[in-house]
Amino acid sequence: SGYGAEKLQNLFGYELENGEVPTKGIVMPMGKGRIVRRPGGFNPSASDNIRGQSREDRVAILSFGSRLHDSLIAANDVEEKDPRLGVTVADARFMKPLDVDLIRELVDEHSVIITIEEGSIGGFGDHVMHFLSLDGAFDEGNLKFRPMVLPDKYFEAGTQHEQYEMAGLNHEHILGTVLRLTNRVDIPVLEEILEDQ
Repeated sequence: SGYGAEKLQNLFGYELENGEVPTKGIVMPMGKGRIVRRPGGFNPSASDNIRGQSREDRVAILSFGSRLHDSLIAANDVEEKDPRLGVTVADARFMKPLDVDLIRELVDEHSVIITIEEGSIGGFGDHVMHFLSLDGAFDEGNLKFRPMVLPDKYFEAGTQHEQYEMAGLNHEHILGTVLRLTNRVDIPVLEEILEDQ
């Protein structure tokens, strides 16, 4: 089937001029990320206007590294499950310098920010959280933030997909994190689980 313009756009989220793959690349500025997907996906319909009408129903996933594709899949899955939720996916592209303008834009428009990376604790997500803290984003208590990182443990040998599955960084885990943070699923209380046993 090949990689035509439509397939490339769906895979990578790039908008193509006249539906054509460019013959020459462009220089990307240092320290600048980009919003890859807005609520409603790449081709929003009129029915997508109900998505994320209030800030509480808007979620931003800020991806750093190879988890961008899984973030896009999770965004589509979230919006399929709940027509009120609107999910934005951004590609940070750089950890240093951090794109503070992009992060501030995401915070202004969304009540939930999730960072995802294939790094460990103390990486990109912590860098973003530190900036948000110093910038006062948490001061009013109306922003939920969750970094998704590799857990601090050893993994068995396996395919890349299997290892991301063990780490909790595939699209199903991103979907679950969004649904938990937006109160769309009930989280069992440990005491109740122990009582039932």
